[in-house]
Amino acid sequence: MAVLKTHVALNVTDVEKSVAFYRAMFGVEPVKYKDDYAKFDLSSPALNLTLNLAPSIQAGGALSHLGVQVESTEEVRAAIQRFTESGLALFTEDNTDCCYALQDKVWVTDPDGNRWEIFVVKVGDTAPEKNLVTTVNSTEVVKAVNKPCCS
Repeated sequence: MAVLKTHVALNVTDVEKSVAFYRAMFGVEPVKYKDDYAKFDLSSPALNLTLNLAPSIQAGGALSHLGVQVESTEEVRAAIQRFTESGLALFTEDNTDCCYALQDKVWVTDPDGNRWEIFVVKVGDTAPEKNLVTTVNSTEVVKAVNKPCCS
C-alpha cells in the first residue's frame, strides 16, 4: 500500500464558517470548495477531511474529540499563533498529564462544536505500572496488572 491517509467526513451547518475555521486550523486552503461541500487534502498529517452541508447537527453523539499529534512543542506554539491570528477561541495546556501521557496542547472548537486538539507527547506513559495485559484462557479473557518483575 503506497499511502495511508485517514478520511474524516464531518457534517456542518455552515460550509463558509467551517472552511474559515479549518483554513485556520491547518493553515491551508481547501482543494475543493462548493456551496455544500469542501475538501482539505493534507499531507501532514495525512488527512482527507471533507465538510458536508447538513440541515442540522445532532448534539453529542459518540465522538469525544479529534486531534493532530505533532512532533514538538514549537509546532504546538505555531498552532497557537495561527489560531490567535485567525481570531479563534483557544485553550492551552502545558505539561498536562492526559491519557496517561505528559503533553503540551492547544484546543479549538469548530463552528459545529467539534473539539480539536493539537498536541505533542513529551512522556509516552506516565503510569506504566497500571498497564493491563490481556490473556486468553480457553473460554475466558483474563486481565492482569503488568507489574515489574521485582515488585
